[in-house]
Amino acid sequence: MAATAAKDPALAKNAIGLREVLFQSVTHMAPAAAVAFSIPAGAAYVARALPLAVVLALIACLFVAVSIGELAKHLPSAGGFYTYTSKALHPWVGFLVAWAYAGAEALIASFLFLNFSFVLADALNSEFGWTKDTWWIWVLATALIVLALGYFGVRVSTRAGTIMGAFEIVVFGLIALWLIVKAGNANTFSVFTTKSANVKGYAGMSGIIAACVYSVLAFTGFESAAPLAEEARDPKRTIRQAVILSCLFIGIFYVFTTYAASVSPFSGNMATFSSLGNGDPWTFLARAVWGVGWVVALIAICNSCLANANAGSNATTRTWFAMGRIRLLPEIMSSVHPRWKSPHFAVVTQFVVAVGLALWLGFQYGAYTAWLFMATLFTLILIVIYILVLLSCITYYWRFQRQDANILLHGVVPVLGIVAFVPAFLAAGGLRVFSFISKLTYPSSLAGLVDGIWVLIGVAYLVYLQLKHPERLAQTGRIFVDEVPSEPDGKIST
Repeated sequence: MAATAAKDPALAKNAIGLREVLFQSVTHMAPAAAVAFSIPAGAAYVARALPLAVVLALIACLFVAVSIGELAKHLPSAGGFYTYTSKALHPWVGFLVAWAYAGAEALIASFLFLNFSFVLADALNSEFGWTKDTWWIWVLATALIVLALGYFGVRVSTRAGTIMGAFEIVVFGLIALWLIVKAGNANTFSVFTTKSANVKGYAGMSGIIAACVYSVLAFTGFESAAPLAEEARDPKRTIRQAVILSCLFIGIFYVFTTYAASVSPFSGNMATFSSLGNGDPWTFLARAVWGVGWVVALIAICNSCLANANAGSNATTRTWFAMGRIRLLPEIMSSVHPRWKSPHFAVVTQFVVAVGLALWLGFQYGAYTAWLFMATLFTLILIVIYILVLLSCITYYWRFQRQDANILLHGVVPVLGIVAFVPAFLAAGGLRVFSFISKLTYPSSLAGLVDGIWVLIGVAYLVYLQLKHPERLAQTGRIFVDEVPSEPDGKIST
């Protein structure tokens, strides 16, 4: 029997505005870490034309952002993606999206703890000779910070995210500006043309498309505003604006920073850019222009990892809360702290899971390899969910909002998004359909198998729910935002 609205647990209504929701998406994209590690991978295929590839990746991701925004206008919910797909396609699809997203998002904090740990451990080793074996200490330190931010409520965690996000953007923006000034006469718009894509075997558009696929992966996270819908003011507008603006704003930031790297005299052959500084090219560039000020760039990268882990934890715990509320997960997951209005049981559970995975896989494979493995697991599932959400945008408007359906917004845009993300999925999975796709190394090569097993477990659970508790599946499309009245200070009315 479905729970009544009066008895449903509720998060802190009207607790955050557009700024905080926007930076939830911004920090989940980890702009500094993406510029430092993700985007440079595409330079091997496109050399100095990397900015053009980022522009195309931005356009592809905007297709998804616009589609999410169109769904959020009508379906604001902490369930986010699973509410969209349940309502538009079928409750079974909604459940499987919930299951997949709940598992994938749980990895975010874990692999960002590892990212923070190996970046800092490597820097301390190269500068002061400290052993790299201290990585696990930094995992625990970052995990405790994220636990505290999440436990004390969405206002605390999102405002901290705003500060951290602004810091990393300012630091990397200033480094990029310095590089552009240092470039002098080398500044040119030719990096936005296929002329600069001259890597042997990938000349012209083939290299651009290859690099674009790798750049797309740097954008993942802009969608994470969606699970904060029940804590945002005017969520039908706020979530839509945050998803689209974060994608656009950080996309411009990516273009600006990659342009700076491409024209910089310190970058050398851009085809080997990702190998600069022992695999940390932006710290290398910061040393070149700021000298000892490179430490600020290191802090910005570590800050980016911490901010991303915090944003990922917010998205994970709200998804778990929503699933617990309709008993797809144990009902205790929907417990809300009486003072802080945080899903505190979910927050603590996320801490235990994230630390456990990070330490287990980190000790087994090493911090960097474990990070890469979990990032691959997450990316594979998220891209499939993106494609299902794009399909949902089409079906929802033409099935349920025909009066507002628009051939461009609810037809052309999502279809182009699906087309753009198919090669990204193939690249993330190491499926060598195209020549630019690299075979994944172990253990990342197991990502498809592990994700497949997780989905099969979800299918088995789906069968059980359909036979024993079909009413729970039906609630995956339920909207809670307007069901419980609230006061302006975020307290639930009695």
